[in-house]
Amino acid sequence: MSVIGGLWKPLILFHLFAGKKRFMELSRAIPNATQRILTLQLRELEADGVIVRHAYPQIPPKVEYEISPFGQSLGPVLLSLRSWGNQYGAAIEGVLQPHYAPEDRQPNACL
Repeated sequence: MSVIGGLWKPLILFHLFAGKKRFMELSRAIPNATQRILTLQLRELEADGVIVRHAYPQIPPKVEYEISPFGQSLGPVLLSLRSWGNQYGAAIEGVLQPHYAPEDRQPNACL
């Protein structure tokens, strides 16, 4: 589970299943992820053998990421997670709703 655990790893993988991407393409595709977090998650995915990093010796540096053969095996798992999320997303949101509105709280009340 640690291989695809993390907030951004599933999104990174979904984008890479469409084909090779450069860092800035991923950064634009996932705008809420900071460059630092994106870099860390990409390094972890590379270390786990899920993606392959291609660095080209040129100026400016060019780096591309793609899914490895091992990473391809995660495709059905990610599609199942997406399907489950689409099916049960509304039900989960209903469960996570607070039982009272924030304005009903006492100013210094303990949670």
